[in-house]
Amino acid sequence: MKKHTLNIKSDIHELPEIERFIENVCDYYNLNNNYFGNIMVAVNEAVENAIIHGNENNANKTVSLQFELVPSGILFTIEDEGTGFDFNSIPDATDIEKNPEKKGTGIYLIKALADDVKFLSKGRKIQLTFNITSINKEVFINRKQLIDKYLKVKKGIFEKNK
Repeated sequence: MKKHTLNIKSDIHELPEIERFIENVCDYYNLNNNYFGNIMVAVNEAVENAIIHGNENNANKTVSLQFELVPSGILFTIEDEGTGFDFNSIPDATDIEKNPEKKGTGIYLIKALADDVKFLSKGRKIQLTFNITSINKEVFINRKQLIDKYLKVKKGIFEKNK
């Protein structure tokens, strides 16, 4: 399975494109609603952070969303063109006394919903892994190849009978 990438302008109105991308991934792999909800919220939050905080709503900059199948499940990588941030200094969103503005709520949600979160490129890139036990990569690839072969044969027969 190759990587799939979607690039959007840093405009909050582009979020529906991200949602369609996630819906297509979840439909393609037949992921149940439990996975879908976690993926949708976490990835949307990461993209929104990239638009607002990373690229500072500069529509001349882009946010890249990449998807790939990995042995443990699925991986989304979100990257912006900003200067980055110190992800180790994000305040605890649950500590209302020390953090009354609730800064870091998005990162808190992302970490709570994804199975693994990695910050790369000085905070300009975030990788979210979702462990999907129902995806067996080898079985999926084999089934897809068989279906593709079948559809190619059916298409050939159909075109001959025209």
